[in-house]
Amino acid sequence: MVGVVNDPDTTPPEGGLEVRSYFVRGRNALLTRADFGDLYVDYYLHQGQLGAQHDPAHDELLKQALAAMTLHAASRPWSEAAAWTIHFQQPLLNLFVASDNRLGTVIGQLFTEDVKEDGRQLFVADVVRERADTRRSAVEFTGAEVFRAVEQYYARSEQRPARFFQFGPEDFVFLSAQPQCDLAWLEGLDDAAMLTLDATEELSLLETRRYRWECGCSQERMFAVLASVMQQDPEGLFGAEEKLRMSCPRCGARHTITREALEAYVAGR
Repeated sequence: MVGVVNDPDTTPPEGGLEVRSYFVRGRNALLTRADFGDLYVDYYLHQGQLGAQHDPAHDELLKQALAAMTLHAASRPWSEAAAWTIHFQQPLLNLFVASDNRLGTVIGQLFTEDVKEDGRQLFVADVVRERADTRRSAVEFTGAEVFRAVEQYYARSEQRPARFFQFGPEDFVFLSAQPQCDLAWLEGLDDAAMLTLDATEELSLLETRRYRWECGCSQERMFAVLASVMQQDPEGLFGAEEKLRMSCPRCGARHTITREALEAYVAGR
């Protein structure tokens, strides 16, 4: 089947963000593409529920990281989950994004408080596959653009080139080299060439995947995080209080944990 990468997106028949994957024949490259409008709406709804509002420039970086992670995830095996932490110096912040292909979910948030100012920009990637240990890699990168940071991660950790392109405000394309890729062609692509790629190259639609904004955090998961501390030092955890408030490190959702409920959880284990 020959695909068209530059055609307008149609409304997907099911819920969730639709990501299409194409194989570029004769070039041995994999292309993933999606319009992230719906995912960004869910992200902003989540921010509204938290009563949070980021600096617009910071917000744009997180949105790009969500797009990069989703397109990357769609190019990876179904059994894989991944998490990236991208540490910028200018601006000084950390971005966290994660995906799970088994569940079809993506999540992320940004941090501007207590961020270490050490002069290094670091990209940390954690990858988990079913029945396999977690694999972590970390590379330094230059610049202040999310997509360029991911490309540098690919070059230094994945040891293969990858490119990002933008068709519209929320429409992004990701190209990654596969075995025997035409590297000169991939590295020489520019915006003009991408706009006519479906006319100049043979694109075979491989599959479509769907992703939704979802963390999966819950009070019970917060219990699991706090259980060992509760067993060892309950007074240090609660002090004189009967409840504590904590934020999910993945999405920022706030959870209230009562001492009575956590004691019951620990006793039940």
